Amino acid sequence: MIIVSTDGSCLRNPGGAIGWAWVNHEGGNRSGGARSGTNQIAELTALLEAVTAHPGADPLLIESDSQYAIKCASEWLPGWKRKGWRTASGGEVKNLALIQQIDRVITEREGPVRFRWVRGHVGNHYNEMADTLAGEAARTVADGGPVVAEQTPAAETRSNWSTSMDHPAPEVPVGTEVKEESLTLF
Repeated sequence: MIIVSTDGSCLRNPGGAIGWAWVNHEGGNRSGGARSGTNQIAELTALLEAVTAHPGADPLLIESDSQYAIKCASEWLPGWKRKGWRTASGGEVKNLALIQQIDRVITEREGPVRFRWVRGHVGNHYNEMADTLAGEAARTVADGGPVVAEQTPAAETRSNWSTSMDHPAPEVPVGTEVKEESLTLF
């Protein structure tokens, strides 16, 4: 099983520079940022980038201190899809484009993706590493500099993101069902 910790950071939430990061427990990490966003966008982006960077059949466990990001990618996503990407109250799903990208990469991934919530800022080594990298990325972007990821095996390029990514995420048609085991929280 591949275990990856993720985190996001936003300076002056909402609207400040954001940073995101993932850290593979066996080695390797990536971080990046954008000039403006929210903490929720940063957390979702960290999750998206972690899944995108770890394709294959091996089970993938994403650890995050963001219950919002975990629930968006697992618990809430199937219901939103059934309701035409609307919330239970009929409202618009916030951060919809990002959540649909997460849906696509999880659906496309051969192996299952699972999520585990970890308490933030209590000494969890990998969560703390991801937190540090995300914060550094946000500060670097806020200062006008590029964010360079370290030990990056693969990646995606976005015109508005500063990263070291080099290949696009696979495209999966909207409406494709997520494998049930991909939604397991533990």
